[in-house]
Amino acid sequence: MGVTMDGTKQQRRGNTRQRIQDVALELFAEQGYEKTSLREIAEHLDVTKAALYYHFKTKEEIIVSLFEDLTQPIQDLIEWGRSQPHTLETKHEILRRYSQALVGAEPLFRFMQENQATVRELRIGDAFKDRMRDLRDIFIDPDAPLVEQVRCISAMFTLHAGMFVMQDVEGDSEKKHEAVLEVAMDLVTQAHQGARKEG
Repeated sequence: MGVTMDGTKQQRRGNTRQRIQDVALELFAEQGYEKTSLREIAEHLDVTKAALYYHFKTKEEIIVSLFEDLTQPIQDLIEWGRSQPHTLETKHEILRRYSQALVGAEPLFRFMQENQATVRELRIGDAFKDRMRDLRDIFIDPDAPLVEQVRCISAMFTLHAGMFVMQDVEGDSEKKHEAVLEVAMDLVTQAHQGARKEG
């Protein structure tokens, strides 16, 4: 099962491969990647280790497959963004879509946040950095003043911070999500207006 921003569980996907991914991610989040074995994952799923091996040979294969599946919307967004002009409307749309992609991948990002040393050793660490660089490159205007580029980058990381920091703040999760997105949109609008004044 996936986990929403307010911590409630939601049925994300149903087939065996996806059930393995979901249970593994829950266990990795609860007790850490290093302390979780394939045997434990199989036991939680009530399947044999051989059945698990049919889909995944190692824990890293599970994490890599999760990363690829859950961050595919981000990759799709990057592809879309590359074909768009550097307008304020495009940047707002990128933020909206990225915000939704983060919600869908929230359990994975939580794992990555809480297991940074492990992530650095796994190949998903480099893959994630590459995706973030690609997203940055479609999001900022390289000709804009440095302050405006920083505002655009800050908008992206406002969405990241909102996913983790706002969890402990009282309130409706949907309203918190909307507030974080609004702040990110404001930063981009300021950056766009600042760049036009300079130009």
